[in-house]
This record gives sequence, structure tokens and C-alpha cells, in this order.
Amino acid sequence: MSTDTSIYLHIPFCKHRCAYCDFNTYAGQEATIPAYVEALIKEIEFIGNQKPDFNVPTIFFGGGTPSLLSGPQFDSIMSALFSAFSISANAEVTIEANPGTISPAKLDAIRKASINRISFGVQSSITEELRMLERSHDFFTVIEAVSTARKAGFNNLNLDLIYALPEQTLASWQTTVKRVLELEPEHISAYALTLEYGTPFGRWASKGILPLPDPDLAADMYEWTMDYLQQSDYAQYEISNWAKNVENRQSTVTFDSFPEFACQHNLQYWRSLPYLGLGAGAHGYAGGYRYSNVLRIKTYIDRLTDSQHANLTFPLTPATVNQHRQTQRDDISDYMINNLRLVQAGVADSDFRSRFGSGLLDVFQKEMEDLIRAGLIEKKTSDGSEVFRLTRRGRLLGNQVFLRFVD
Repeated sequence: MSTDTSIYLHIPFCKHRCAYCDFNTYAGQEATIPAYVEALIKEIEFIGNQKPDFNVPTIFFGGGTPSLLSGPQFDSIMSALFSAFSISANAEVTIEANPGTISPAKLDAIRKASINRISFGVQSSITEELRMLERSHDFFTVIEAVSTARKAGFNNLNLDLIYALPEQTLASWQTTVKRVLELEPEHISAYALTLEYGTPFGRWASKGILPLPDPDLAADMYEWTMDYLQQSDYAQYEISNWAKNVENRQSTVTFDSFPEFACQHNLQYWRSLPYLGLGAGAHGYAGGYRYSNVLRIKTYIDRLTDSQHANLTFPLTPATVNQHRQTQRDDISDYMINNLRLVQAGVADSDFRSRFGSGLLDVFQKEMEDLIRAGLIEKKTSDGSEVFRLTRRGRLLGNQVFLRFVD
């Protein structure tokens, strides 16, 4: 029996690499975009020639700045995907975009290429905060980008935000959220800034040049966001994600039911379902493997250009450099960490049993009892099955919960 498998495509180009970013991105290499697109199409064809028997419900162009690609380049990539795979008629196809990199003509071309969802990297509405983050846009550019996207026919927009910035106040964060809500996006993502090792922000913080975010203030920002977005008719369905609650469906969010504008692609990750990762630095989970591709753009292009390929089994391609054959224990651990992020749906014992052949409490009775006793997990009954999900306090201390399921 085939399982729906999503596709993630990594576009590693940026005009400028922001100081907080630890993604696999490169600035100043736009000249290699045509060759990269050709290599990406070859990787698509390589997987397609293995004739995988599955349906593709979602496609996601991440980066980097995918919106640096031209309309014809997107059209070529999408044509290759439709030739190689069985794409759902109503597939959600998302592109990440910086607000300053789009135009009416580009959005029209993107829309015609079957892309139907845009995720704009807004981060903040405050000019000083955007400068600190080294973002090239201001909030007026965001307003214009959203307006242009609407005119091009996009009715599914996500706006990405970052909180707990150095020297950010609760008042400035509240201003950003309120300004964003005035744009009426279908979806909002809000992530706390993480000072990653190896980034300029990480180095500056370790040297005391950059003030560390206040964890108590970050918690206040998060709790205010949960309450304010709920009051504004946005349903929180994942720790850091909210979808417009167009039918007042928040009370009916269950293991099988999510808000209409929940990100279907990310739900594939959070429900531990398979996805292919294509492009330089992409990660995938399919065919019993977790794997990742080579990071460097030139190396990626060279690997896909070389006609001499070893005998590779699905889902591995010539770009693959790391692979791990999953054990059932690996899958169980990943499943718990991913599914518990779904704050309304949680982990259903019936689904756990159907996947792994044992009840949840048969495997994790002590862990669940300890977490319930600590007030981090609550037990509910939904559709006749026991469901375990994070409490409000558990959302704030999610990492402490997830660590209980890491071997």
C-alpha cells in the first residue's frame, strides 16, 4: 500500500545572509542559479525514474530565498515534478519569499506554475529590529507584498515572525503582531530567536557583544501571543503556528482534524509521514531512511551532472551524503517528538498502536505518568481513543518534554 509522500525542494540562494541564519544558504552565487535549476530537475528525474508508487499531497520550496528564481525556472521545476510524480489535483504548493523580492509579473508567473501558497519572511514590523536582523525590507514592503500577492490571486498566505530578539520589548512585539493581523493572513508562524552556534549572532552573544534574550520575557511574549491570536480567531494547532479559524473550528481540532489553513506540508513532518528532500542540503525521510544531501552548490551541481552514478536505492540520489536506516525505536522517538508539537491533536494511542503494534503506554508508561504529574502533558479522550497532548505549561517547556523520548 502506497503512502502519500510530500516533496521539499531547497533553493540555497540569498542576496544577503542574515547574521542569525544557520540554514544552508549562500549569498553572491546567483550566477549559478540556471545550472542549479538544471541539476535540481535531474535529481527530480532520477527519483522519478525509480517509479515510486505514491501520491504527492504537498510541495514546498524553501531556502534561502526561492523567490529569487524566475517564473520560467519555477515552471520548469514544476513541469519536471508533474512528469515524475503523481501530484494531487488539490496539492498545496508553497514558496518561501522575502517581501522585497517579488513583483506583480513574478507572482503572476509563479501562480501560473501551480504554486498556490506563499510564506513571507516578515520577522518584525519594527524598523530598528529589522535592521538588527539585517533584513533588507521594511514593513511598508510587507504591506505592498501582501497586497500584490492578493491581486495575483493568492488566498493562502503565511507571515513568519521572530520574537525574543535582543533588546526587544513586550510592547514592540505586541505592535508587530497587531500590525500583521491587520493584513489578515491565513496563517501566522512565530518562532523564538535561537542563537545558533557558528552564526554571527551566536559568536557575538558568546563574546558579550550581543545581549542574550531574556527567557522570562520570551515566555511572556509567547503566552500573550497564544491568548491574543486566539481572541483574534486564529487557532493554534502547533507550538509555533496558528491558522485563521474561518469556521470557528478550534474546539473541533482533533487528531484527524485541523484548521482549514493549517500548513499541510508541515503537518507531513509533524505527523512523521514521509517526504523527499531535494536540492543542496535538503533532508528527507522516506523508504525507511533519514538522509541529507551535500551542502555546497557547486558540489551538488557536479554530482547531478556526472553521468556515472552508483546503484542507488530509493530515496537516495547522487546528491545524498548522509543516510541512516531507521529502526523502529528511531521512528517511535521521532514520532513522539514530532506529534507532540501538535498542541490540539497530540498523540493518539490508536494511531500509535496502528503504526507500531503496541499501545503508547506499553512503551512509555513511566514517561507519560511523570509528564502528567509534572503538569506538562494532559490526557484526553477523542473519538474513542486516549490522546496525550502538551498542556499550556508544556508548550512553554516543550524541549523538556521531548527529551524524555530521545534515546
